[in-house]
Amino acid sequence: MDKDSRSAQDRHFQRRLKAAAEGVHLPTEVELLRGMPFFNEDMASDVREYAERLSRRIKRKPSPQLAALTFALDDLAVDQGGDAIQNAERALAEADGIRSMWVSAARLRFRYYRAWLGDPEAAATIACEMASIAFGDVRDDRDFRLVARALGWAVLANSAAYSRRNGLTWWPKGRMESDLRLYAGEFETAIRDPAKEGEPTKEPPPGEKTRKEQASPNAGDGQTEEKAAPESADLRAVEIREAAVVVFHAIGNDTTSEGKRVAKEFEKLLDVALPLPIVPDLVRVRTHLVEEFPYAAGVIDQLLMRLAGRKDVYLGPTVLVGAPGCGKTHLARRLCEELVAPFELVSCGGLSDSAIGGTARRWSSGEPSIAVLSIRRHRSAGPVIILDEIEKVGTSRYNGAVHDVMVGLFEKETSSRWFDPYVESACNLSHVSWLMTANTLAGVSSVLLDRCRVIAFPEPGPDQLGVLAPRILERIYVDTGYDPRWATPLEQDEYAALAEHWLGGSIRKLERLMEALVEARERHRPRQ
Repeated sequence: MDKDSRSAQDRHFQRRLKAAAEGVHLPTEVELLRGMPFFNEDMASDVREYAERLSRRIKRKPSPQLAALTFALDDLAVDQGGDAIQNAERALAEADGIRSMWVSAARLRFRYYRAWLGDPEAAATIACEMASIAFGDVRDDRDFRLVARALGWAVLANSAAYSRRNGLTWWPKGRMESDLRLYAGEFETAIRDPAKEGEPTKEPPPGEKTRKEQASPNAGDGQTEEKAAPESADLRAVEIREAAVVVFHAIGNDTTSEGKRVAKEFEKLLDVALPLPIVPDLVRVRTHLVEEFPYAAGVIDQLLMRLAGRKDVYLGPTVLVGAPGCGKTHLARRLCEELVAPFELVSCGGLSDSAIGGTARRWSSGEPSIAVLSIRRHRSAGPVIILDEIEKVGTSRYNGAVHDVMVGLFEKETSSRWFDPYVESACNLSHVSWLMTANTLAGVSSVLLDRCRVIAFPEPGPDQLGVLAPRILERIYVDTGYDPRWATPLEQDEYAALAEHWLGGSIRKLERLMEALVEARERHRPRQ
């Protein structure tokens, strides 16, 4: 395919990608594999729309062989869960004698859905399908863009299989998408510029023109060629590449033995534009969080308000203040998960000096600042640092006060040129978000609070029992390694017993009551 045809094809893909995100176009299976988002950017909406359309198509020419599939599709239009998807897939497999293009397409689509839910076998199948398509792109157009995505799916399949072997059958919402973005981004960087990883550029075999020479037939005859425009990619890949920041430009004193060691640690990050987490659909994020924390809807709105209109995720320094056990830390973590932003959860009870800002490399305990460690771990310039219970930070100035260091990290002017004592060079930490929790503001430096947005976090009331109890029950099953769908819903008498002992307030107390209830259930369950 020539360059003009490929560019036209990319523009066509981008138009359909936009239409899919707006809920106008239902992506085909191949378009999904190539990175197009789900219908209306929501898997449940995609499943429902596809099930309704396929059901209508089958009903136009009813067949006894497809009766079970029709029923399964109608159920899938109502319930888009993993069990309903598997039921539809089984009904499709049992429809013997049907030979049609839509059958193989439906089979692939159901597997794609299951792969996004964390099924390792389905993820491996998707990786193989994408590898086949990527091979055609490489062979015909020397286009390697899909190779990175196929390799990312292969890593996901292996991770899902590992989780399944360890009894973890439930994956948090958005986990597959965020991990795929991470793995595919790593492979894309390596494929696009292998020389940066220390590999020498290989010369083409004798007699074979390089890709640049093939695109420039006049190269070598004294004529100067204009620099070719970069190949277009789908809109999401373009956005991710644009929202990137160089954090590390140099390593200080890199001629010393210690400096060489640190330079080796950071060699893959020097002068590399690291991606920033992209702001997702905030309406969907708010819906999910309010369903889980209905009593904190006002807090959620204040947190998301600052993200409206932004391309990348950045939360200004924020302190959530509320009574112990009201769910502050859990909301902070769930917010990061819904935003698909990398995060670190740091307990301030163990911080008594300025180690949060890094320790000089000359000491045996030398290490980078928490922000630098998080950036290096996640390969992202904009992680979220959750500091839990900041009022418990030690206030002694013997080895430097934590609050003094945090003041510098919160200011854009200083954080954009933060001198890390381990790196011994200026680092751009201005895109790191700081989200803190506190049971009380007593003991927290006023200079620090002056640089933060303080949000009061409410306690849940007894009217929230019907929302909180089922979610805690699900979490208990997940923590014990079981599929949460196995959990028997709470009975009316169980709700009454909980309401008698929990009158609102600390969620930790409700969790202890729920754990005792589950234990009582197990003790009195009839043995078969």
